Amino acid sequence: MAEEKSKRDSTGTSMKECFTNNGFVQNEDILEKDQDPGSPANSPQHSTLSILGPEEPDWKAIQPYAGMPKEVLFHFSRQARYRLPREVLFWLTVASVLVLIGVTIAIIAISPKCLDWWQVGPMYQIYPRSFKDSNQDGNGDLKGIQDKLDYITSLNIKTVWITSFYKSPLKDFRHGVEDFRDIDPIFGTMKDFENLVAAIHDKGLKLIIDFIPNHTSDKHAWFQRSRNRTGKYTDYYIWHDCLHENGTTIPPNNWLSVYGNSSWHFDEVRNQCYFHQFTKEQPDLNFHNPDVQKELEEIIQFWLAKGVDGFSFEAVKFLLEAKHLRDEVQVNETQIPDTVTHYSELYHDFTTTQVGMHDIIRSFRQMMGQYSSEPGRYRFLGTEAYGDSIDRTMLYYGLPFIQEADFPFNDFLTRLDTPSGNSVFEVITSWMEHMPEGKWPNWMIGGLDSARLTSRLGREYVNIMNMLLLTLPGTPITYYGEEIGMGNTAAPDFNESYNVDTLLSKSPMQWDNSSNAGFSEGNYTWLTISSDYHTVNVDVQKTQSMSALKLYQELSLLRADELLLSRGWFCYVRSDGHSVVYTRELDGMDRVFLVVLNFGESSQLNLKEMISNIPSKVRIRLSTNSANKGSEVDTQAITLEQGEGLLLEYDTKALLHHQTDSRGRCFVSSRACYSSVLDILHSLC
Repeated sequence: MAEEKSKRDSTGTSMKECFTNNGFVQNEDILEKDQDPGSPANSPQHSTLSILGPEEPDWKAIQPYAGMPKEVLFHFSRQARYRLPREVLFWLTVASVLVLIGVTIAIIAISPKCLDWWQVGPMYQIYPRSFKDSNQDGNGDLKGIQDKLDYITSLNIKTVWITSFYKSPLKDFRHGVEDFRDIDPIFGTMKDFENLVAAIHDKGLKLIIDFIPNHTSDKHAWFQRSRNRTGKYTDYYIWHDCLHENGTTIPPNNWLSVYGNSSWHFDEVRNQCYFHQFTKEQPDLNFHNPDVQKELEEIIQFWLAKGVDGFSFEAVKFLLEAKHLRDEVQVNETQIPDTVTHYSELYHDFTTTQVGMHDIIRSFRQMMGQYSSEPGRYRFLGTEAYGDSIDRTMLYYGLPFIQEADFPFNDFLTRLDTPSGNSVFEVITSWMEHMPEGKWPNWMIGGLDSARLTSRLGREYVNIMNMLLLTLPGTPITYYGEEIGMGNTAAPDFNESYNVDTLLSKSPMQWDNSSNAGFSEGNYTWLTISSDYHTVNVDVQKTQSMSALKLYQELSLLRADELLLSRGWFCYVRSDGHSVVYTRELDGMDRVFLVVLNFGESSQLNLKEMISNIPSKVRIRLSTNSANKGSEVDTQAITLEQGEGLLLEYDTKALLHHQTDSRGRCFVSSRACYSSVLDILHSLC
C-alpha cells in the first residue's frame, strides 16, 4: 500500500511539473539535448499554460502561435483587434448578398417582357404542293420542304408556316379535310411529317400549320355516319328539312355559298338538306353541338403532341350560323329574290361572326395554353379573317383579360391593286390605330388567296414592298417566292369548280433555270411553271448583288440585329400620292432609322422640311438600289425613282415620339428602353 501511494505521488509531481509544447518542434535533435534545470526556458514562469496546474496564465506575455489549444484561441478571438475585422467581413458579406438579391429583383422588375418566338422574326408561308417535289411525281411534298430548310434559314426566317396537308380531295383547294389525323399521300406519310418537325426544330425554327375547323369533306367518316343518323354523329352537321321534287330543291332560306348559289344541298341518303358555306363537297360542322367542339380539341391536342408549335385557324368567321334560319337581307332590296345568286348580293348577318364564335376560339386558346407552360414552348394561335372589316378583325385579339388569337392575320396590304403613298399609309395607320393596346401587329404582302405581288402591282414594286414589310413594327409574313419576285402561273386547265384566281398564286417554286425550274425532276408538274423562271429563280439571284433575294436577306438580317426595328417606335412623318416616310426609334438610343419609300413617279423630297433636326447629310444603310448603299445623301434634295426605297440612318437625341406634335403619329406595341451603359433593355422610360 505504501509503495502504490508513493508511485501515485511521484506521478502527480511529474504531471505538475509537465508543461505544454508552445509550438511545433522545429528540430527533433533539440529534444535529445539535456536542458539546464536552471535555465529560463525550463522554468515554470516561461510556460504558457499548465495542464493541471492551478495557477492562472499570464496572458500579457503570451502571443498567438500555431497549434494553439482552444482555450488560448477563444481568448484571442474575443479581443477587439481580432473580433472587429471578423464582424466587419461578416456584415459586408451579408450586405453584398442583399445587394445582389436587390439588384436581381430590380432588373427583373424593370425588364420589359421578352419577345416570344412568333414575334422575333419573319414567318414563311409554304403551300406544300408547290414548294419542292422530292419523288418526281410533279407534286411538292413534306420531304421537299425538309430538303430546303437550309435555304429557309438563309432568309433569317424564324417560323415555318405550312398550309393544309391533311388527307383531302383538295376540292377548290380550300381543303375539305377527309381525315384530320392523317397526311394526304400526295405530301408523304406521318413519318415524313415527324422527320420534318424534328428537322425544323434542329434548325432552331418553329412550325405552325393550318387548321380548318369550319367544315370537312363529304368523304369524312363523320359525315358518312351523320347522313345515316348514326349515334352522336347525327347532329355533327347542319341538317334541315327542305323540299326536293323532280330534281329541284327548294332550300330552307336564301343563304348563299361563298362561291354562289344556295348553300343548301339535298342529300338523298338522309332525305334532308345540309348546309355548306363553300362547295357542296364541304359540309359545315355544327358548332352548336358540344361533341363537335370536343372532337376538334382532341385533334388540336393530337398535333400539339406531334411537336407543332402553333396553328393558323382558317375560316373562323363561318364557325356558327343563326339557329332561326331567317333570310339574310339583300344588298339591293329591289332585286328579284330568285335572281340573288352571288355571295356579294346579301348581307351575311346570320352566317358569319355570330355570337359565341369568339368564345369557341377562346376555348381553343385556353386548351392550347395547357401546352405552353414549358419555357420556349409557347403555342401560337393565329386566325384568318380575310374579307372582314378592320373593326371586326380587331375582335380576334380578344379582350383585355381574356386572351384569344395572338394576332389575326393582316391581309390588308394584299388587297392593294394600285399602290400609292396614301393607300399604303392608310393600311398601316388603320391597323395601328385600331389595334388594342399592348397587342402585336403583323403584315403580309402576298398569300394563298391573292394574286402574287409581281402580277398584282408590277415587278418594280417587289423590292420596295419587301422593304416596307421588313421595316414595319410587328411580325412580317412572307409567302414563298415573294422574296425573289415570282409572279402568277399561267391559267390552269382543271375540270373543277373553284376560284381560278386562288390557283394562280400557287405557282411552283422557282429554284434554278433547269427543267421545271428545279421544282421537280419528273416529267410534269401539277401546275405550269411560270415562263420567267430562267431569270427569276433562287440560284440566279444568289449571285446577283442587286437581286430581290439579296435585298431580302440584308433586310431580314438587319431586322434581326437591330433593336430599332424589332422593338422600336414607329412614327409616320409624311404620306402623299407618291411617297411614305416614317421613322423607327428607341428610347436610350441616339440613332434613328428613317424609311423613305416612293410608290409614285420620280420625285424629289426635302426631308429638312419634314424633320427639323435632321442633319444635312445622312447615311444610306440599305437601298433598293444597292449601288447607293453606304453613301450619304443631301436631306434637302433626295430624288427617288418609281419603286425606289431608302433606309437612312442618322444620329439625334430629339426623338419624334417625345415631341408633342408627333405623339399622335407614333405607335409602339411592346415598349422598351435601351441602356447603353448596361447594354440591356428596361421599362423605365
